[in-house]
Amino acid sequence: MTAGLPEPAGFPDCPVCAYVLTGTARLCSDCAGRTLQPVVDPHCPVCSQAVAPGGQCGNRLCTLPLQQRGFSRVDAVAVYSGALKDKIHKLKYEGRRGWAMIFGRLLVGWMESHPERMRGVDYVVGNPTHPTRQPIQHIEAIMDAAYTEDVTHVLPLSPPGAHRLVKTTETPRSANKNLDDKRTAAAEHAAALTWTGDTSDIRDATILLVDDVLTSGSQLQHVARRLRASGAADVRGLVLARVPWSG
Repeated sequence: MTAGLPEPAGFPDCPVCAYVLTGTARLCSDCAGRTLQPVVDPHCPVCSQAVAPGGQCGNRLCTLPLQQRGFSRVDAVAVYSGALKDKIHKLKYEGRRGWAMIFGRLLVGWMESHPERMRGVDYVVGNPTHPTRQPIQHIEAIMDAAYTEDVTHVLPLSPPGAHRLVKTTETPRSANKNLDDKRTAAAEHAAALTWTGDTSDIRDATILLVDDVLTSGSQLQHVARRLRASGAADVRGLVLARVPWSG
């Protein structure tokens, strides 16, 4: 990976890595890929959940028509487990900003490594959090870092602070809620979102919606349907981590 230079420390030892400041998105993505739990095959082509050979995905969203599902597919950088789960938690609930930079690199590295998945994408936007979120607006921090780590600026990311999709009203969180309450919270979240640019920009656009974690996909569904109702031709998802289902 780095002939004649120190070896990268490996995820999650990123803070002490020789390349913590100078590493590229591809370097960090390749390095992390050696230790992160990958999304295995076979997996659902819609939500990336692992399935048994010849089996079907148990996610009810994947059986819905596209108009009802909203998103065409969701890809994941890795599975939500081990060190990745821990570091997402460190950023999201403890405000450890250094991990936003690493996660931005992982996302950009994935995008650079999967040009076929990025083909036709007009906008890469984060699934936003409200400005009052504490201890940190983690999605915005990750997206700002991703723009910085895309040094050639070939990806359709927005500059730091210029997020195209924003949340204007705080809504109830869905954590530790039952399924019906989660769906209600997801619908309220989507209703609180605003496209900051000219809404005509959305018309016929392909949007890649980025989030940290995917479990059932209910929130992504509601946000995607909102974007499609505004004229988007296609909404795809990309998450740092896919929560594995048991059973």
